[in-house]
Amino acid sequence: MKMQPGIKSEDKKMAEKELELLSRKIDAGVKAAIAAAIERHRKLGQSISIMQNGKIVTLTPDEILEIQNQENNASQ
Repeated sequence: MKMQPGIKSEDKKMAEKELELLSRKIDAGVKAAIAAAIERHRKLGQSISIMQNGKIVTLTPDEILEIQNQENNASQ
């Protein structure tokens, strides 16, 4: 962040902390929205397409559930 005339170092640090917090909130919101969309597709019996190892892969609802279970087990 470039210092502007009249902006104190303390103000700059506060602004950087606020931007970091905002960035974390945005990241969390995007992740939650993606998870909700994936879960909605699974519950409706719809497939989703994702990029995996540089290739487009279509996952069935059962495969979505399997991946969700693997991720839940890995985070515990």
